[in-house]
Amino acid sequence: MDSAHDMHFPADQADTPQRLRTLPSRLLNLTAAQGERMVGGRLAAVHARKWHYAVLAALEESGPASQATLSRRTGIYRSDLVAVINELAGRDLVQRAPDPDDRRRNVITLTGAGRAHLRHLDAILDAAQDDLLAPLTAKERDDLTSMLTRLLAHHAERRADEHAQPGR
Repeated sequence: MDSAHDMHFPADQADTPQRLRTLPSRLLNLTAAQGERMVGGRLAAVHARKWHYAVLAALEESGPASQATLSRRTGIYRSDLVAVINELAGRDLVQRAPDPDDRRRNVITLTGAGRAHLRHLDAILDAAQDDLLAPLTAKERDDLTSMLTRLLAHHAERRADEHAQPGR
């Protein structure tokens, strides 16, 4: 299957073959691509990116962290994370300071301005989620989130099992 970036959502679903209209992986890709466009556009309007949000949220939920720990928590590659932290530090949303226990690494801390910015981003993302999921009831939204979480957990577990097996 092509990537979501290679696909567009046809204006007239009647022209789309039935087997494509009902293929769950395709529907997930198209919906994910729409969600990425909606979220990315709204974040860009306030000079933010999804990785900014991920770092700020991780720091608020778990407290100050090393760059390596933030990389694990957010899924951002370490090399990319440095640029994200530089951007956030340049706007005084986070502070970077040497770790008192290990001067070779830095500890990243959320600032008061970062916490306020995170609240603003939360509101923006809440509105984007509402728009993306507009046709669904609150129960359907909860059910969808639960099902997607189960799917991701299942496949993460399978990947972990595959990597743990000798000879792979």
